[in-house]
Amino acid sequence: MPHLLGQNRIAKITGISQHSSHKFGRLAARLAAVVATVLIAVTITVITPGAYAQADAVHGLSKYGELKYAADFEHFEYVSPDAPKGGDIVLSSSVAFDSLNPFILKGVQASGLSLIYDTLMVPSEDEASAFYGLIAESAEVDEDKRWVIFNLRKQARWHDGKAITAEDVAFSFDVLLEKGHPFYKSYYADVAKVEVLETHRIKFHFNQGNNPELPLIVAQLTVLPKHYYEDKDFGKTTLEPPLGSGAYSISNVDPGRSITYELVENYWGANLPVNRGRNNFGSMRYDTYRELTISLEALKAGDIDFRTEYISKDWATAYNFPAIKDGRVIKEDIPDGNIQRTQTITVNLRQDKFKDIRVRKALDLVYDFEWMNKNLFYNAYQRNDSYFQIQEMNAAGVPEGDELALLEPYRDQLPESVFVNTYEPPVGDGSGRIRKRFREAIQLLKDAGWEIQDQKLTHKETGEQMVIEFLFRQASLEKIILAYKKNLERIGIELKPRLVDTAQWIKRLEEFDFDMTTQVMVQSLAPGNELRDMFSSKAAQTGGTRNVAGISDPVVDELIEKTISAPSRKETLIAVRALDRVLKHNHYVIFMYFGDTHRVSYWNKFGRPDIQPKYSLGFDTWWVDPEKAKALQ
Repeated sequence: MPHLLGQNRIAKITGISQHSSHKFGRLAARLAAVVATVLIAVTITVITPGAYAQADAVHGLSKYGELKYAADFEHFEYVSPDAPKGGDIVLSSSVAFDSLNPFILKGVQASGLSLIYDTLMVPSEDEASAFYGLIAESAEVDEDKRWVIFNLRKQARWHDGKAITAEDVAFSFDVLLEKGHPFYKSYYADVAKVEVLETHRIKFHFNQGNNPELPLIVAQLTVLPKHYYEDKDFGKTTLEPPLGSGAYSISNVDPGRSITYELVENYWGANLPVNRGRNNFGSMRYDTYRELTISLEALKAGDIDFRTEYISKDWATAYNFPAIKDGRVIKEDIPDGNIQRTQTITVNLRQDKFKDIRVRKALDLVYDFEWMNKNLFYNAYQRNDSYFQIQEMNAAGVPEGDELALLEPYRDQLPESVFVNTYEPPVGDGSGRIRKRFREAIQLLKDAGWEIQDQKLTHKETGEQMVIEFLFRQASLEKIILAYKKNLERIGIELKPRLVDTAQWIKRLEEFDFDMTTQVMVQSLAPGNELRDMFSSKAAQTGGTRNVAGISDPVVDELIEKTISAPSRKETLIAVRALDRVLKHNHYVIFMYFGDTHRVSYWNKFGRPDIQPKYSLGFDTWWVDPEKAKALQ
């Protein structure tokens, strides 16, 4: 269950796009996730499911019934509540934007837009699926989870000074479903209606009960100003800075080049427990650098202040400039305890040539990760082997017990390997000698009706040659694609790399006009409704969703619903592992690689809390240290 609005919050603040790494098509730029995380037991009072049963007003919500922070908590433990405010920072973005509307399918949105908006509740970054009140002071949840009521803070204000009301919340929900990105219809599909009870009190009714995730799903709602959009078309792109209610407002826009946010003076929510110690920078400017290597040069020149590195070769070899050596720039690997991203090479299953599972297996066999890791990545990465890259969700071994019982009714609809084999990506020794795998791939293709004629893979019946266009948008991927191209040639397949700009890449994916591309999926530690957007049959036919591959499988659809409706953490994990297993054994993607640290470099002008949130970088808790900044000058 991701926290909504454009990109992951940390990605928004830092300008990070994980699609050199981060995930996943249009939603990477639009709707990706600040994922909530594994529950940590501490000596603080908790809210139990019994509180829900009485529909008491509670200060936070958790999918699994427990909260780390009590109702009288003063701040999250991973912040410095007295951190100084002020200072200007410059960040890099790979987005040449043409819109300031992050909620629709059209246009390319600017980085950082979530900074200007507040949501009903916000996630804790050291718990699993736990949210605490922001615009909403408290919530009341029906015993059977058939509705949730949010009580809004009367002091909540838009930047123009007007109060935020329940009418704004109702408008936000309705307009997102009517004119927003297709993701919203999928994500909020189980909300039956919204009812304004009082000026600061609103009720969401659900189509079904006993789904512990639904109250949290609506708690993430980004609230939009009804009065602002009375004379505007919400469904259109715009470069007019929109009205928000968040800690920052837009102060300057240079379309496609840069966007600047300034800390709002007298921001209404500055002293709330969920905000203390956060939002410390006086201003943040995102400058656009279309290539990652250029943004590295900008860091060296002092044109940007903070950067995350995605190219392993550069991390190993390009950080030997003077400012690193004398300590003016810090290079650091910061542990990342979150569920790791799954990066894949994804084929378009809507095309006939990829429909046969044997073809997809062959494409997987000739991807030589170990050689790439040794020769291209400086052994910096690990191989993805799951759609849910964390041990408790990764379907290892063969299904047993409750998971086997869950899968058994679908046995006739699933590959036999689901029940008898452990899925593992092909493994090499790094030498590049994978002749046995080439032979296996050629045999699979032969069984699927293909044969090699004049060194070209040709279909026996149609005479079609196997030609695959690899669509990508970041030049740093080219070396990986060319290595893969060389191996594909060994089995007669012609691969044509096609580098395009971000706008064209997004448009072609939305129109399903591609053969092969890269994708990054960021999962939640509490998977739920977002799985429909990633893997469901309905999403496969809807442009702009995260189901880039076009997976359309009734078994997958049913396992998604079982995951969403699971009443306990234990049953959620059983359903997720079953889903992961079915997806893996159908060979819908070729797993690539991941790293388990944040590779960051920054000019030595920042202060940061003693405690880092376990499940995020926590950059929004850093601040500009006046003494350090002065020393740099």
